[in-house]
Amino acid sequence: MPIPKAELHLHIEGTLEPELAFALAARNGVELPYADTDALREAYRFEDLQSFLNLYYELMAVLRTEQDFADLAEAYLARAAAQGVRHAEIFFDPQAHLARGVTMGTVVEGLWRALGRSEERHGVSTRLIMCFLRDESAESALATLEAAGPYLDRITGVGLDSAEVGHPPVKFREVYEAAAALGLRRVAHAGEEGPPEYITESLDVLGVERVDHGLRCMEDPALVERLVRDRVPLTLCPLSNVRLRAVDTLADHPLPAMLDAGLLCTVNSDDPAYFGGYAGDNFAAVGTVLGLSRERLRELARNSFLASFLEDDEDRRARCLAEVDAYEFGDAVS
Repeated sequence: MPIPKAELHLHIEGTLEPELAFALAARNGVELPYADTDALREAYRFEDLQSFLNLYYELMAVLRTEQDFADLAEAYLARAAAQGVRHAEIFFDPQAHLARGVTMGTVVEGLWRALGRSEERHGVSTRLIMCFLRDESAESALATLEAAGPYLDRITGVGLDSAEVGHPPVKFREVYEAAAALGLRRVAHAGEEGPPEYITESLDVLGVERVDHGLRCMEDPALVERLVRDRVPLTLCPLSNVRLRAVDTLADHPLPAMLDAGLLCTVNSDDPAYFGGYAGDNFAAVGTVLGLSRERLRELARNSFLASFLEDDEDRRARCLAEVDAYEFGDAVS
């Protein structure tokens, strides 16, 4: 059994496997521009973040009904549980669906069909984080937050994703202030393709409690010192970083140096259907390729629960941490 872990950086739309994409396309009468699942998998060869995003949004066309979103989330939860995930904080991108005429209620209610019974069915507790698309306008983000009003009992926090370069965090100051006033937790993608200054701006302007990605913090020693001092979690996605060419190869990933510096790092899968690995696959890859010791892997697993938004269920956090501490590694690590 894989080491228990929490997943904190996971886009539910990025768990759409080719087989499910074709099944949903058939259900909804959507014609995909690919001959079969093999041809679609071949399309998962990206040059950069933007080329990935183009395909990512194209395939969202198959998601139409509450049942589609429920099936998507259920498939992810089953895979995640098999790889040791005990708690998942799941991103979703409502603007990408609203733009297609799919309502906020369809998305949230559909996801909740699976999330609401996840602990019982899979042993995985969940939180839902609504992300704003940073290449859309700040006004669109505010309208999206307003549209989410009836569903805030099911939404734990807000995030910021999509194309980073040229879209600084300050652009979303107002919507993050509004989210904070509503009591929502705040995270943001920063320092993946964007500069270290975007990380600082996310902390100072948006008031984020976690930084998604954040690997470019290593270019700014003062920022590293601040992140260590304030115990700001970073949700790293190693296999994603390689596929999107944020690093050339996994062997070049700064994770070991980041851990040595005292940063509170976690390992996650990002968009696993597209990037070749779920949470356990990422753990196994960094353990093997980066030569991380088993105690380092245990540290990463502990960090994932420490960084989770489980303040409303500290008993579960404590139980999960105890599981990590008691875990005995076998021959394989994941």
